[in-house]
Amino acid sequence: MTRDDLKREVAARAAALVEDGTVVGLGTGSTATFFIECLIARATAGLNIACIPTSERSAEQARAGGLTVVTFATHQTIDIAVDGADEIKRDTLDLTKGLGGALLREKMVASAARRFIVIADEAKLVDWLGSLCPIPVEVTCFGWELTQARLRDQGAEITRRQTAAGAPYLTDGGNFILDARFPPIADAATLNRTLRAFPGVVETGLFPAMAEMALVAGANGVATYRPSGFP
Repeated sequence: MTRDDLKREVAARAAALVEDGTVVGLGTGSTATFFIECLIARATAGLNIACIPTSERSAEQARAGGLTVVTFATHQTIDIAVDGADEIKRDTLDLTKGLGGALLREKMVASAARRFIVIADEAKLVDWLGSLCPIPVEVTCFGWELTQARLRDQGAEITRRQTAAGAPYLTDGGNFILDARFPPIADAATLNRTLRAFPGVVETGLFPAMAEMALVAGANGVATYRPSGFP
């Protein structure tokens, strides 16, 4: 199976968990795209749901497929949110997210969800966050150089994200992203709090202790992971 095959398989498994009449948080990224496709197919067959997307591109896909898109103005609670991840720590389900650029909205949606489920292929499983990718940090454009210096003081190597054309990458909220490469991260919650305390940091791509469950597709099918101590 290709990685896309694995992503489709795990997306279908997650879409089957969505119940009629619920509000669903839609993630961003390649695996989330397959999840939205599965929801569109279920909605075409009669499933009635409302959706809060985490990015403009996910919103566009949802609307194009006929899904009802709502906002927090009318729905402050989400029944279930499903999203991908760039890294999943095996024992805690702490996550790295944001390589797709939507970390702020992704964290807002995940925090508002009664159930937050992460979906991925097995290549995303790690023993330590920071093993596969840098930690995205969304920062204000004003004073980003100062924020960059403060992140470097925490031991990170920093790259300001750029577009393919070489221009500074801007999030849907109009902010920069600094990709911060740390040594393997032993305590994601503490590092998240430390980074968020700096003026100029809007949000980090560290998602500690937020996922109820991870559905992970591999050669032997879809495995279910739960954080240590979660019922």
